[in-house]
Amino acid sequence: MGMDIGEAIQSRDQRANSASRMVVMMNVWVLILMFLETVIGLVISPLLVLLWRVVTRWPLSKIARHLIWLYGRFWLWIVSPFVRLRVTGTDRLPLDQPCVLVANHLSFFDVFFLSALPVFDVAMCVRSWPFKLAWYAPFMRLGDYVDVERLSWEEIVPKIEQIFREGHSILLFPQGHRSRDGRLGRFYSGAFKLAIQFNVPIVPICITGTDRLLPRGRRWMSPANVRLACLEPIEPAAFQGEMGHIKLRKHVKELMGACLAGNGS
Repeated sequence: MGMDIGEAIQSRDQRANSASRMVVMMNVWVLILMFLETVIGLVISPLLVLLWRVVTRWPLSKIARHLIWLYGRFWLWIVSPFVRLRVTGTDRLPLDQPCVLVANHLSFFDVFFLSALPVFDVAMCVRSWPFKLAWYAPFMRLGDYVDVERLSWEEIVPKIEQIFREGHSILLFPQGHRSRDGRLGRFYSGAFKLAIQFNVPIVPICITGTDRLLPRGRRWMSPANVRLACLEPIEPAAFQGEMGHIKLRKHVKELMGACLAGNGS
């Protein structure tokens, strides 16, 4: 019996040491390669913008969004030895028209994982702090990302109208901030008002596992299983009237809550 208990304790300690080594290895690998990706990207970005402009004739905003998407795709390769990613429902994305993408928010890296979606021409509507990161801010501004914290509603609406008019989509985190406990928090109404006002479908996206990778308040990453699930687009036509955006908000939150309760399946 004593031998069995000792072996069990030894086996447990070995597993703990192995997990600790994996965490250290992951953080060293990801941080070094992410740093190199960022520095090299900043150095060669002017040449890439010029090349993309000549080859595609795209406007600068679309080029910036494409380069941001490619940056995210390469980051997915960097973390792939330590993160198992599964993406479902991408066939539901309305690729031929503008839409409002809404996702729950668990981690700083949620935005990076959204680059796994087969769509890059999306302007993100985010709070002010990412615009203060010197290495990201120029691309965010060039890509017509919207600072929903600094701008008033009256300033936001015409920006979104222009994005939709050009055939692009937007993405918002309706919670407004990262969840502390993994659960859906209060949803703000902005995304749902915009969907109704401009009559574009709203597509819920459920994210699970990124709070295991890097939860709010922690400074190191851990291996994780991450899931992205795109739900069916919701047409706003059925949610009209003065309280339409509230009904749409509640409906989307219920759908996302049910999806997350099933672990994003």
